[in-house]
Amino acid sequence: MRPEAILPDGVDTIDANGVTVRKGSVGAFLASWRAMNDPARDAAARAEAEADLLALLPGLDALGFFEVFAPRDPKLAALVAGRR
Repeated sequence: MRPEAILPDGVDTIDANGVTVRKGSVGAFLASWRAMNDPARDAAARAEAEADLLALLPGLDALGFFEVFAPRDPKLAALVAGRR
């Protein structure tokens, strides 16, 4: 399936099992994980990145993301498992 079949141009969200998921959620999840683990960021920035990542979990769950992909990093796996 092509991306535009899921989100055509001009459409920014999709309803997945009753949860509104915004375009870019998977990319934001990955970027948040990287930011959480960036030693150059201060504690407040890392905490904000963690909050952003956790806020994305309901949408990713609704998409079935974690039925297909499993975090390989043990810290991320524990964080995701603890919030699902």
